Amino acid sequence: MIISDIRTHLLSVPYVDPPQTGFLRLENIDLLVVEVETDSGVVGTGHLHPLAGGMRTLEMCVQEMLKPLLIGQDTREVEALWQRMWESTFIQGRMGITVMAMSALDVALWDALGRSENMPLWELWGGQPDPLPVYGSGCYRGLGHDGMIKKAERFVGQGFKAIKMQVAHLFTHDEDVANVRDMRAALGDKIEIMVDVNQGWTTEEAITVGRQLDEYGISWLEEPVLADDFDGYHEIADAISTPVVGGENHFTHHDLKPFFVSGKIPILQPDVMRGGYTELRVIAEHAHQAGLRIAPHLFPEFSAQLIASIPNPSWLEYMGWCDHLWVEP
Repeated sequence: MIISDIRTHLLSVPYVDPPQTGFLRLENIDLLVVEVETDSGVVGTGHLHPLAGGMRTLEMCVQEMLKPLLIGQDTREVEALWQRMWESTFIQGRMGITVMAMSALDVALWDALGRSENMPLWELWGGQPDPLPVYGSGCYRGLGHDGMIKKAERFVGQGFKAIKMQVAHLFTHDEDVANVRDMRAALGDKIEIMVDVNQGWTTEEAITVGRQLDEYGISWLEEPVLADDFDGYHEIADAISTPVVGGENHFTHHDLKPFFVSGKIPILQPDVMRGGYTELRVIAEHAHQAGLRIAPHLFPEFSAQLIASIPNPSWLEYMGWCDHLWVEP
């Protein structure tokens, strides 16, 4: 299947349930949709949901930099095409917009291959149709104390056995501890609680507050410090009993190497928008070799395919931002 054309479309759709993170103001779901057309008539589709604007820049990156590299190439050589894009854009950097644009194309290429084989990707990759553990995400700090608990209770009412809540940024340390304490009291001991800091603390703060949160049996403490503060991650992991996790703001397996080497971050959370399916699978393999598990960041419409096909899955994050956009085939 030879690539004959690549088309891009910019879409903007209002959120049904806008994220209230306390540091991002998001009113619309901004998507870059990419279509890869082949000479056999198969069209693969991917999309990019970057959460931070720059949509026209991303579209231009696809059209000017990456499309010329792919036209005339065989879509069945997906990993080779990823490497072709990677090696041809090193001057532009190994992170950021270039890799995000590559990700949308990579997803579209895999979609084209799956369609040509009439197989879902998890099956194409040798996975099994086993049930996936899913947690409800979206108990935003911007909802406040009561709002977070009500959102969590709705998730539990829908059958979720685990939820994720947010701390830091809008709250004092004492308020964070009280919010987690009250969430545990409201949900009981049978529901798992994940806590997301969104890079909001220093190492010292994370150790101080993390030791207090240990009391409430939370399943993990996510992104306690800035993503590139690997020393901080490892120091916190050594100091508290709650598992420390992260990875959503890292680009490719190269960026995650300190976590593979240390083995102190038991669950990694790579993002399909920061490397595509091809790189997610590479990250999962490196993590497996290091004894780590994978709980991909957001986008369950993509992430479910991955964790159904790897030997080291953890959790699937459910964030229903785009549920109203999908149509059952």
